[in-house]
Amino acid sequence: MSISSVGNEIRLAALREALSREKFVRILEVHSPLSAVIAEHAQGVGPTKRSFHGFWSSSLTDSALRGLPDIELLDSNLRLSWIDQIFSVSTLPLVMDGDTGGRVSHFEYLVRAMERRGVSAVVIEDKSGEKRNSLLPGKGLHTMAPVEEFCEKISRGKAAQAGTDFMIIARLEGLITGLPRQEVLDRAGAYVEAGADGLVIHSRSADESLVLDLARELRKRYPHIPLVSIPTAYPSVTEQELHEAGFRLIIYANHMLRAATRAMEEVSHRILDHGRALEAGEVCIETSKILSMPEDKRPIVRAPRH
Repeated sequence: MSISSVGNEIRLAALREALSREKFVRILEVHSPLSAVIAEHAQGVGPTKRSFHGFWSSSLTDSALRGLPDIELLDSNLRLSWIDQIFSVSTLPLVMDGDTGGRVSHFEYLVRAMERRGVSAVVIEDKSGEKRNSLLPGKGLHTMAPVEEFCEKISRGKAAQAGTDFMIIARLEGLITGLPRQEVLDRAGAYVEAGADGLVIHSRSADESLVLDLARELRKRYPHIPLVSIPTAYPSVTEQELHEAGFRLIIYANHMLRAATRAMEEVSHRILDHGRALEAGEVCIETSKILSMPEDKRPIVRAPRH
């Protein structure tokens, strides 16, 4: 597997280039340099040989890796330093999960910092107050930000940019908090007017119909604005179905860490159950493969599917 990198200016522009070149862009959550190397070299089977066009830096996975709750607790500069490590061994563009974006004045500095580091885009959600992960159910957990305040955050973030490549993507949380359809559409329009470069329609429902309905309407109203899907809660929907509804970018937001966590649990249990490492080895990649990763240009051999 070959390991390489690119300059920040090239990487910064790569997401917009992918959106202009590809009919559909898919990105995968990565949380370490190793996960980025694996994601960049992953390739689907069949004649299409699908691959990932970029990375997602998730606040949920960054927090979970440190044993912390996903409550906007991590320092943004610390997260950017981890992204630097990912960039040192990869070439794909990265979208950063910016949570709420924090205070408006703080967001301006964050935009400049991300742009300097080569991050291609940030996603910020239109909620306020103490941040809770959107997939958590519960009455009163999630509070919508005032429209004017969130629009100011977008517009001042755009004004803070040094160039035109960096993207600010607004995440619509109305389906999470139960807003009426029209209010979600009105918020989307206000965010586009404020300068948003893309819109995420977020939902924690297993029924994707509301997401697809909103996407079709927003595609008619704003054909030039990329629509973004994060289908964690509705994983059965296909990329083709999302594309037909109007989505241009899909984020697989936490699957790499979830898979790694499950594998670590399985390995630890097998060692304890059997009092040796032999059975654990059945779910582990060979040590020789790990040792040869920096030089080995062959793709990682997939584990058999059961």
